[in-house]
Amino acid sequence: MSKDPLLQPFQLKHLTLKNRIMTTSHEPAYPEDGMPKDRYRAYHAERAKAGVALTMTAGSAAVSKDSPPVFNNILAYRDEVVPWIRNLTDACHAHDCAVMIQLTHLGRRTAWNKGDWLPSVSSSKHREPAHRAFPKLIEDWDIERIIGDFADAAERMKAGGMDGIELQVYGHLLDQFWSPLTNDLTGPYGADTLENRLRFPLDVLAAIRKRVGDEFIVGFRYTADEAQKGGITPQEGIEISKTLAATGQLDFLNVIRGRIHTDPAMTDVIPVQGMPSAPHLDFAGAVRKATGMPTFHAARIPDVATARHAVQSGQLDMVGMTRAHMADPHIVKKIMEGREEDIRPCVGATYCLDRIYQAGDALCIHNAATGRELSMPHQIDPAPVARKVVIIGAGPAGLEAARVAAERGHDVVVFEAQPEPGGQIRLTAQNPRRREMIGIIDWRMAQCAARDVVFHFNTWAEVEEVRAEKPDVVIVATGGLPNLELFETGREADHVISAWDIISGDVKPAGDVLIYDESGDHPALQAAEVAAAAGLKVEIMTPDRTFSPEVMAMNLVPYMRSLQDKDVVFTVTRRLTGVVRRGNKLTATIGTDYSDHTETRDYDQIVVNYGTMPLDELYFDLKPFSTNKGAVDHDALIAGEAQKTMRNPDGAFQLFRIGDAVSARNTHAAIYDALRLVKDI
Repeated sequence: MSKDPLLQPFQLKHLTLKNRIMTTSHEPAYPEDGMPKDRYRAYHAERAKAGVALTMTAGSAAVSKDSPPVFNNILAYRDEVVPWIRNLTDACHAHDCAVMIQLTHLGRRTAWNKGDWLPSVSSSKHREPAHRAFPKLIEDWDIERIIGDFADAAERMKAGGMDGIELQVYGHLLDQFWSPLTNDLTGPYGADTLENRLRFPLDVLAAIRKRVGDEFIVGFRYTADEAQKGGITPQEGIEISKTLAATGQLDFLNVIRGRIHTDPAMTDVIPVQGMPSAPHLDFAGAVRKATGMPTFHAARIPDVATARHAVQSGQLDMVGMTRAHMADPHIVKKIMEGREEDIRPCVGATYCLDRIYQAGDALCIHNAATGRELSMPHQIDPAPVARKVVIIGAGPAGLEAARVAAERGHDVVVFEAQPEPGGQIRLTAQNPRRREMIGIIDWRMAQCAARDVVFHFNTWAEVEEVRAEKPDVVIVATGGLPNLELFETGREADHVISAWDIISGDVKPAGDVLIYDESGDHPALQAAEVAAAAGLKVEIMTPDRTFSPEVMAMNLVPYMRSLQDKDVVFTVTRRLTGVVRRGNKLTATIGTDYSDHTETRDYDQIVVNYGTMPLDELYFDLKPFSTNKGAVDHDALIAGEAQKTMRNPDGAFQLFRIGDAVSARNTHAAIYDALRLVKDI
């Protein structure tokens, strides 16, 4: 038997968990009509079959109708959820994986204009900044009703075959009662004593336990330190933890540190790249020591070494590797097979969580199969016939194409004009806080090296070099170059530089700097950080009504923290329409989409971030020699079928382009382009 601490079983009441690795509750926002249907089942089943011991489903399955699904939650208040839960649990149990679910009432952490348009309720009269709904101050009949809703929902989960439940007690209604920062009540549930603040969560627990019996597993995922003045202190959190243990009604504690009422607060609870790994692990260990309770915890535990330390040091009984399993659902399998070096790393980009609010579902920035288990493979099957595949470009799109083609068993050659792989990712990683992004490239290079992919660096591929390889398939993944053309003018702005120039260090920021951002993505803020750190006055301007909309909430936090104490201003709803040089100054003409108003302002340096234009000359030069002339059968692509378009019978190879060589998008789109095309070549 293995002596690896992570592979040791753990006895939780009557339930034997086969190892110490779990995925903690999180809502990938995959429900359909509030139900965990096939996509949801496939997502969790993938992790189960790869060996994870416990999958905790549903970040916040809603128990009441006035807890509407603000991020597409499972609706645990509906009876029809039971058969869908049964399908999910059966799929995971088939692989000896325990399954639990998190139940909650969101309280003020929701909106009134969702679901049935009922007012949100809370023990607080103040709205939560992140969700902005002013709640109704909860009444006695609401409390009675919601206690019953929790018990009903727990009974449904037991009927659906769940091994247990956990209650969400951080940032949601139960926690709103027990935090002095969010309890404006008087009377038996009021804020005057800790006993009163704890009364509602404990009443809920008692009602659930009465309904489901003593054997069903019940735990709390809760904040034991709010890390904010006036909130629950670490000392009080330890006392709360002891009180919970003393009830005899809880089977595990899942410890959180911090609050989630604002984007910055949530980012401290769920740290993103550039922040320390496992920042709350020691505190979770202190709770375990003080209570003797089975203790779970997850907060940026992205790698096996950190997870192994958490268990081996006795700080945790079960270690949550949730985002890590979005990057690679086969972590446990690879540990068991001695292939830890093959684990696709979580780079902390938190595209997964941020995307839920922007686009409606969680996706991993560099595993395009996550959340698409019904259509995209996590393991690549070999092709029936080996072919020669030539790829131009070693950025994320080109490297994913090379990796997948090599796993298919093809003979793969990659041309790259630069001396190193990475494309725009290498530029991104110039920011020390985003250095982990290079893991997207390093992992793929290692996978390619293990499969004998041939690379030609410092090579500007031309038609002759490509044709000389006698390829069966050519994939152009050459990316793009910064677009400096002003919107709908048909010409590049004079005297400006690109955000890439600043980030790369090719141009030093100077004087009074305007960063004009029409893309709303990372490069503008990265350039602003460089200029602001140099002590310069910086203005970030956008024609949009909000700045940096593509960066999204949690990723925006580190930028804002770095810029708040600098001479930086943000200007919205202003459009750069022209630039002229006057002496040693640049005069910008600035308009707005909202009126005919224009004005001029002087700057020393103007930096433009407006995406990229495809570097596509080679693609067009190769089209006449290809069988498909670059055409893609979209129906076949979406259906997961091989490309068979024939437009030129005299052609020698199939030709495709992917990633930014098609149009400016993002890293995930580039990798998805490659995976869904090449998996069928």
